[in-house]
Amino acid sequence: MTVTLVNPGGLPKIDAYRQVSVATGSRLVHVAGQISWDADGVTVGEGDLAAQVEQSYLNVATALAGVGASFEDVVKLTLYVVDWTPDKMPVLMEGIGRAYARLGATATPPASLLGVAALDVPEHLVEIEATAVID
Repeated sequence: MTVTLVNPGGLPKIDAYRQVSVATGSRLVHVAGQISWDADGVTVGEGDLAAQVEQSYLNVATALAGVGASFEDVVKLTLYVVDWTPDKMPVLMEGIGRAYARLGATATPPASLLGVAALDVPEHLVEIEATAVID
């Protein structure tokens, strides 16, 4: 499977992700929103946005691996952050950076960030969905 990530001319260049992804493959993978639970269902990083982002990304990677995919196959991410304000961006990026370092990931697929009032469990600060394409 090949994913080509592009910042087309006429759109701003965003360092954190690319504006467009073009994928070829035969299977579309949708990963349900992942939160900062560990394998036993215990919240990792209660009250710590960066730690929760990191764990949520690791959970997305685990879900992808379960179907033979990786972050290199991701064509779109959606992040839901509780009580989002732009001043939280450095902490969010810290968590993403730590997760990418642990995963050895380099892909920066298109992403959307949505501020939400709350998630399913009060201590959850972030939820991350992914779409991937694999052969």
